Amino acid sequence: HVQLVESGGGLVLAGGSLRLSCAASGLTFSRYSMCWSRQSPGNEREFVAAISGSGGNTYYPDSVKGRLTISRDNAKNTVYLQMNRLRPEDTAVYYCAADSGSSWYLGWDRNYDYWGQGTQVTVSS
Repeated sequence: HVQLVESGGGLVLAGGSLRLSCAASGLTFSRYSMCWSRQSPGNEREFVAAISGSGGNTYYPDSVKGRLTISRDNAKNTVYLQMNRLRPEDTAVYYCAADSGSSWYLGWDRNYDYWGQGTQVTVSS
């Protein structure tokens, strides 16, 4: 069965950086679009980045463009989210998700079939 396991979250000061990882198993990884979304208490889930199966294409909403970078290593079945210049409003549980289609360009995460359990990111001021 498909399993996605996020790691790398933690507590960081505003202005700092974190790199999240998501290890995938049970799927042909390179055939899946991958995305990262986040959710903070009382808020809806927010899509923040997506990448195509090959890794050659990415998509970011304007709210995070320039600070977050998604990448993947298909040899390691892992997708990453590099987060720089973090702000307190970036505090959330971050989830990775996989889609067997080409959803990376859509700008949302509603098509994604498989989700990880999430990793907490806390940015203190």
